[in-house]
Amino acid sequence: MVNTLSHIGIGLLLAHALGLKGRKRLGLVLLSIVPDIDYFSYSLFTLISGSVSHEARNQLFYLLGHRELTHSVFFAVILAVLIWIKTRDRTYTFGGFLAVFLHSFLDYTTSAKMRPFYPFSLNESALRAIYPFDPVVNVIPLLPLFIVAAEYIKSSGVRKYKKKHAWNIKDLYPWDLKIRGKWSVRDRDVWDRRLKRLNIFHSFVNRNEGKFYASFIIVLLIWTTMFPVAKIFLIDRISRTEGTEISYNDTYPISTGKFLAAYPADDSRYKLLEISYWAGVEKSFYVDRVTVEGDVPDASRYAERAGNLYSNSVPQAIDYPVYSVSEKDGAVTVILSDARNPYVKKWPYFDTVYRFVFDRESRDYEVYESHYGRPEKKLDKNYFE
Repeated sequence: MVNTLSHIGIGLLLAHALGLKGRKRLGLVLLSIVPDIDYFSYSLFTLISGSVSHEARNQLFYLLGHRELTHSVFFAVILAVLIWIKTRDRTYTFGGFLAVFLHSFLDYTTSAKMRPFYPFSLNESALRAIYPFDPVVNVIPLLPLFIVAAEYIKSSGVRKYKKKHAWNIKDLYPWDLKIRGKWSVRDRDVWDRRLKRLNIFHSFVNRNEGKFYASFIIVLLIWTTMFPVAKIFLIDRISRTEGTEISYNDTYPISTGKFLAAYPADDSRYKLLEISYWAGVEKSFYVDRVTVEGDVPDASRYAERAGNLYSNSVPQAIDYPVYSVSEKDGAVTVILSDARNPYVKKWPYFDTVYRFVFDRESRDYEVYESHYGRPEKKLDKNYFE
């Protein structure tokens, strides 16, 4: 998940590399953040989702949910077609497609689970090969913004300098003129040095604009391609070491070059692994799938029921479900979370927790959802059935 400024920077990189100016340059900048309009559509979804059927709710989520339709390849193609129909400009159309596609691709390579081939496939996936705070992915797209800021400082500095030194001799006393004259020389020297450096840099960028920005895009593409490929070899290496198949999709980056992997060790436990490119398995430990507090003889049955209800819902935020079962006053509570949930304090993953409360007599239930650091909320029944 790349920050918004970096996405905007991608749009500027593309615009400069393709030689677009004026409104078309601004257009690419806006297109680079268009996929995130789903923040607003998701707000609409939350308002209407409780008043529709379970099936309709799921379909609406695919259309309006965050990192759903607007982060798909289909959405990028549709926008490119609309741009072509409107402008008949091949360069602008190509740039528009790349601006939208690269937004989704950068999210896809970091940590975001999405449906890239919706509506043709409902399967969720993510490369999760690059740490969300990777310096290359986050800094390179910011370079165009720094350059724009430098240009603004340059022009602003010149204006201030001219204004500051436009003295009105008639309004000055002799001693004021003497003091201001000394100050202006010192000030002029400072600005001259600053503006000279900015002029050199600005001239270099202007002379090599296309190649300059294109080189950054190439570096970014190489970087975002290299790590997913490297992760394939890492996962294969760990799979052979552990004697089982480790999921590529469900192995998350936890820092640069380090990942958190998991797999079912047996019917009752998961094995979690901290792995890295340079050391292989650095740490491992086991997590029970079901824990029971007190005397709940049919705990496994309630855990299974909670799991079945959850499997019908979207989004599917939990990859390795664990259940904590307890009972009080005729109500069985099942807390469903991800086996990697303890890591939520360090990384923004695995933070979804569901609390199912089943009434033994009526067999009715209520469900509450919470995220780390946020208040718990009650979910509508159509969330699950």
